[in-house]
Amino acid sequence: MPFVKRPFKIEKPIKAFLFIMKQFNFTQGESQRLIAKGRILIDGKSIYNTGATISGDIEVVYFEPKSRGLKPIFVDKNFLVYDKPSGVLVHPNTMSTEYSMLDEVRTHSGQNANGTHRIDMETSGLFLASRDKDAERLLKGSFEKKLIKKSYLAWVRGRVEEPFVVEEPICIRKDYSSNKHKVKICKNGKYSKTEFNIIYYDKELDTTLIEAIPLTGRLHQIRLHLFHVKRKILGDPIYGTSFNIATKYLEGRITEEERFRETGARRLMLHANSLEFTYENKYKIYSKFNFMLSKKDICDKNRRLPFEG
Repeated sequence: MPFVKRPFKIEKPIKAFLFIMKQFNFTQGESQRLIAKGRILIDGKSIYNTGATISGDIEVVYFEPKSRGLKPIFVDKNFLVYDKPSGVLVHPNTMSTEYSMLDEVRTHSGQNANGTHRIDMETSGLFLASRDKDAERLLKGSFEKKLIKKSYLAWVRGRVEEPFVVEEPICIRKDYSSNKHKVKICKNGKYSKTEFNIIYYDKELDTTLIEAIPLTGRLHQIRLHLFHVKRKILGDPIYGTSFNIATKYLEGRITEEERFRETGARRLMLHANSLEFTYENKYKIYSKFNFMLSKKDICDKNRRLPFEG
């Protein structure tokens, strides 16, 4: 598990942040942030005072990355690019998270490396990580300023023949008692726009591979915009399924058979395919994963898997 708890015995009183700096080779800011998160425990209880002096027996909870061998597809002195598999978090959401992309990023480039944007756990494809704090600030700022262009690929049911644009405002849903959608189209929501292009129609499966280009960066934007125009992404267990199925998915109770039957695929059929940005030089990076081959994860119209493996 990436988060570990390690005991220490401190012979002479020392400022907590100084101890962390010396023990883990952290900067002062990193040490104080760790303390502020309650990661130093005395008698099993967290301390939060970043100026506290400590001595005697303590425990420290810290992130210790454990790689599973995933290598970046592009390495620069400032950043890394990975092809993230579907089903992997980009960052641990709790201290019990067994594995995330942060394990790979920090195994490769050290404690100061970090992810710079979010991708849904089930979305596969390009994930951009910084190798130091300066790069992190610049890249996160570039995402916020919409200076980094992204494109995605998605499989949808049926034949789509013409490119189209969805320009609908999105807001966060506050009440999940009758609907598990995290966001919705609403009049007073934030401006949102996605362009869609047609890539390929598979007659055997009656599915269309489309390119999605989000011109804004809202939560679940592509998923919601496609659901709104009745072209929901295959494998989506939240947008386009019943309240009961969405609940079972979120609670981890849905079976593979139910998911195939209800959503049409093994996984969310959405893939981050390209990134275009400037960092000292201009870059346009494409995923090395052939998303066309992901057809093996799609059920046919009778909810049978057409391919194995």
